[in-house]
Amino acid sequence: MRRMPQILIVEDEPAIAELIAVNLRHNGFQPVWAADGEAARREIATAVPDAIVLDWMLPGTSGVALARQWRADAQTRTVPILMLTARGDEPDKIAGLDAGADDYITKPFSTQELLARLRAALRRRAPEPPQERIVIGRLTLDAATHRVFWQDTADAEAQLLKVGPTEFRLLGHLMRNPERVHSRARLLDQVWGDQVFIEERTVDVHIKRLRESLGAAGAMVETVRGAGYRLSANAAATSARAAAANSSPA
Repeated sequence: MRRMPQILIVEDEPAIAELIAVNLRHNGFQPVWAADGEAARREIATAVPDAIVLDWMLPGTSGVALARQWRADAQTRTVPILMLTARGDEPDKIAGLDAGADDYITKPFSTQELLARLRAALRRRAPEPPQERIVIGRLTLDAATHRVFWQDTADAEAQLLKVGPTEFRLLGHLMRNPERVHSRARLLDQVWGDQVFIEERTVDVHIKRLRESLGAAGAMVETVRGAGYRLSANAAATSARAAAANSSPA
């Protein structure tokens, strides 16, 4: 079962918290409600959320103070925070953002706007792929230039392959972890990210496209029945030998 991103709602008004929670739940998120700062701390101690929707005016510790505390804590430093408040003046917005909020939404608000801003905050916090060059057999992925090359034989010139953006990320993950079997659920988490809610079978479609894009190197992406997929260096050698045999004169 695909894991839903967990969103912590820190809001002391039950009606507003329920409105947010219902919309989050219907859009592929798992909402958790805390009515004040102390309850929020307990929830975070149990499980660090993927993002926080934080009300400014709370009983006890204010939302601004909580945002500052969470930004200073290594455990929650990178968790996106959306400040939700009735304060709409520019100085208040600046104060919320300076406290560490990633975005600011003024009450009354549109739930669709809230969802859009939440998704955008999650995308901004998604890790950037490392700018590296990976070589396995005669297959090369250059993350800095976003290119993939395949060399049929040792003396042949490397061929530039046309690989789509999703297939490029998928190939990069497989090449960074060769010989390891990856389940569909793991590939979804590592390649698509937790902020995207899609079916596991979508991975099969992109694996098929990746193999087609790789051509002769497509044999390197192996299906492990009942478990998932892996990129095999041994298959790379087999592909290279087969290509050499096919290119030799009869």
